[in-house]
Amino acid sequence: MSKNYLAGSVDRESLYLKPSLVYESAGHQLRLGIRVEQINRNNKTIRLSDQSTLKYDRLVLATGSRVRRLKIPGADLKGIHYLHDIADTDVLRDQLNPGKRLVIVGGGYIGLEVAAIAIKVGLDVTVLESSERLLQRVTGPEISEFFYSKHRSAGVDVRLTTTATEFATDDLGHVTGVVVADGSTLPADIVLVSVGVVPETKLAESAGLACDDGILVDEHTRSNDPSILAIGDCTRHRNLFFKQMQRVESVANAVEQARTAAATLMGEDKPYDNVPWFWSNQYDVRLQMVGLSQNHDQRVVRGDPADKGFAVFYLSEGRLIAVDAVNMPMAFIVGKQLVYEGKNVNAEKLSDLDIELKSLI
Repeated sequence: MSKNYLAGSVDRESLYLKPSLVYESAGHQLRLGIRVEQINRNNKTIRLSDQSTLKYDRLVLATGSRVRRLKIPGADLKGIHYLHDIADTDVLRDQLNPGKRLVIVGGGYIGLEVAAIAIKVGLDVTVLESSERLLQRVTGPEISEFFYSKHRSAGVDVRLTTTATEFATDDLGHVTGVVVADGSTLPADIVLVSVGVVPETKLAESAGLACDDGILVDEHTRSNDPSILAIGDCTRHRNLFFKQMQRVESVANAVEQARTAAATLMGEDKPYDNVPWFWSNQYDVRLQMVGLSQNHDQRVVRGDPADKGFAVFYLSEGRLIAVDAVNMPMAFIVGKQLVYEGKNVNAEKLSDLDIELKSLI
């Protein structure tokens, strides 16, 4: 997930959360390259890919997600990439050479972040997005328009309402282009498909755990089997901050759910109630987002997008439910507090640059 690693500005060792020595000195067993193949809930054991077994009193599933793959003709050609783990990054990084033609299918966070890196390296970059605007699933039109203009001005060919229907190939089975819905073909030496992820629930399902677009867990991260907890991208979880179950794909969610799981394992009553937050770095822009904006009925813009520093506040019945801040960290910091408190906020004060945001807390 590190775009700095893809860009070559940091080394591989800097990506690890902790070196293996930390786990060993704490008395933990760290077993890499081993998969869990089966959970036996009756005798509380797990069978591993090396045919050994482990017993458990409590079990935590942090199986994450897998990339959603396109199912169109030519989808298995050489030169078509997905970006999910370090091996994917290594392969793609070796291909990002100046002058090559890169087509990115999907105008979400990852697709746009890779586009920003590739255009700076000197590739010819095209982004195909099937929706009417970029980042449509996660943000409002003001942010979408800002990033559309940002990428276009950098030289990226952004094509909206454009769907890939087939991949063209040469005689050696390597991709040569992307066929879109109008029948035209966009030439490509490399293709990155970035159309989202799906929760990795196969192991949980085979063990009979309740799953529905994720492993279902309560506000203490417990599954329908109280001995088994689950955290991160693989879950659709109860967060006391929201009225309904949510599946949230973010680093922050995985970390905070892990803290809740640790508390549960220690017998503490600390239900999950964190406001979700996200970020994205593209060019000289840092986008910081807090809350979920889908159900807003009013948007308030603070600042001018032309100045490269502005924020969009999303309200529902006068209550602040989300903030998207572009190079405006104070709007993110204050917004996070206001969203968590569920306060009603005066829209005019939010937009007035002469009023300090901190005064609204």
